[in-house]
Amino acid sequence: MRARDLMTSPVITVQPWTSAKEAAERLSMHGFTALPVVDDDGGLVGIVAEADLIRGRIPADPRYVREPRESTAGKTVGDVMTTPVTAMGTGTDVAELCQALVDARIRAVPIVDGSAVVGIVTRGDVVRMLAREDTEIARTSGTDITDQYDDDTDRHVAQLLALAVPGVVAADTAYAGEEQTR
Repeated sequence: MRARDLMTSPVITVQPWTSAKEAAERLSMHGFTALPVVDDDGGLVGIVAEADLIRGRIPADPRYVREPRESTAGKTVGDVMTTPVTAMGTGTDVAELCQALVDARIRAVPIVDGSAVVGIVTRGDVVRMLAREDTEIARTSGTDITDQYDDDTDRHVAQLLALAVPGVVAADTAYAGEEQTR
């Protein structure tokens, strides 16, 4: 399975000059965890996540703080965004994408075609895909692979085809046909 099979598209983006408050509103309104940040030409320049927006934004309760602190919160997305950003192409294997999500401890990966953002994949997208019922996967894939011959090569090809269907994480390729006479 490739990133293009799992990504959300079109993707909602913000620009570096978007206010941090507006970015927070968009995240909240859509239930997102991150938004890609693009320049005037639509090129990816960063990502703004929930953590970026809350960092330094809530002042400490003055009743419990000995020394008052000034807010470190930025006013625009450009002030708080993460850059450089981990992005991947539409043809990236989802296994590689998932490894990047886990290794880098990030929640979302923008999907790009060149430098243009064409989608986004989040941890939640992967979890939803894994949680799909087998009947739902079969219904939406439109694929029914049957092997009428007891052939190792056919079973291998059938297994590869089945594993390419979004949501399939394992494929049983045991021969289920009746005994064949040769």
